[in-house]
Amino acid sequence: MQTPILTSLPCVQRFPGNPVLTCRDVPYESDLVFNAGVIPWQGGYAMVFRNDYGCTCGEWEAGRRFRGTNIGLAFSPDGLKWQVHPQPILEIRDAEVQRIYDPRLTRIEDSVYMTFAMDTNHGLRGGIAETSDLIHYEILSLTVPDNRNMVLFPEKINGMYMRLERPMPVYSRRRRDRFDIWLSESPDLIHWGRSELVAGVEDFPFANDKIGPGAPPVKTSRGWLVFTHTVDRDDTRGRNGWETTWTKRYCAGVMLLDLENPSHVLGICHRPLLAPEAPFETDGGFRNHVIFPTAAFLKEEKVWIYYGAADTVIAVSEARVQDLVDACLEDD
Repeated sequence: MQTPILTSLPCVQRFPGNPVLTCRDVPYESDLVFNAGVIPWQGGYAMVFRNDYGCTCGEWEAGRRFRGTNIGLAFSPDGLKWQVHPQPILEIRDAEVQRIYDPRLTRIEDSVYMTFAMDTNHGLRGGIAETSDLIHYEILSLTVPDNRNMVLFPEKINGMYMRLERPMPVYSRRRRDRFDIWLSESPDLIHWGRSELVAGVEDFPFANDKIGPGAPPVKTSRGWLVFTHTVDRDDTRGRNGWETTWTKRYCAGVMLLDLENPSHVLGICHRPLLAPEAPFETDGGFRNHVIFPTAAFLKEEKVWIYYGAADTVIAVSEARVQDLVDACLEDD
C-alpha cells in the first residue's frame, strides 16, 4: 500500500526564516535541538528546549547512541530570533534516572510550570515542575510508567487543574502502538485522577499508529484549541534519517474541546494542521518527516505554533484563530 500524500492546511503559514533554532545556535555541546516549550516572558519570549548531544550521524550508523540529553533555555524579543543561555539549565542523571527531556511550559495565574518526560530504569515517567525564574525547578509530581506528552491547561476549570496526557498501553492494545489522548484532573498539581478518554487514534483519519498532546491548550471564545501530534506508520519505508529504518511520519493535528468540560470534543480537523513538506522537515534530519507541535500562544488574532522538525531543529508557524476553529468544526 502506497503511503498517502498529506499536505498542511492552507491557512497555516510557516515563518519564512525557519528554522528559528538549531544546534549551531547553542554555545555548548549540541547535535539536535527540538520539542521546545515557549511562553511570553517579561516583555519578550522564553523557550526551554530539548538538547541531545554527543553523537554525530556517522557515529549513529556505527551503533552509538547520544551521550546525553539536557534542557536548554533561550530568550527572544520577538519570538523569532533567539539567544541561548550560556549553560543548560537541567540535566538529571542518577542510578535510576537516565534522562529528562521534551519540556512544555505553561503559565497558570502567577506561576510557571514545566511538564517533561523522564526515562528511568523502570519505565518512562511524566513529570510536573514549578519555576519562578526558568532556571531553577521544583518537581511536584511524577507519574507511574508509562506516560508522556503531558500538557497543562493554562487555568483551572471548575476549580481543578487539568492536563492532557498520553499513557502508553501495549498489552491491552494488542501489543502494538495505539496510544490515545486522555484527560486527568487535580486539586493541587500533585494528586491526579478522574481520568477520561478524550480522543483515540481512530478519530484522526490521517493517523494509524498513535496520537498525543502537543502544545498546551489555547483558550478561545469557541473552545480550547488543542494541537496534537499524529503518527502514521508504513513498514515499507526504508532509510529516512540517521537510522537504518524510520517507518513513521509525524504530523500536527488540531481539535476543539469544550471550555467547561474539556473531555467533550466539539470538533476534530480531519486533515493535518501541518504535514512534513519543507526541506528542514523532510531531508537531512535525525528522523525525517516529523512535525511535533510543542508550544502555542495567541498573538492578536493569530496563534503562533512552535514545533520540532525532523527531531533536529525548531520552527514556528502561524494561523488565524477563526480559521483553526472553523477547520475543527467543518467536518463535525
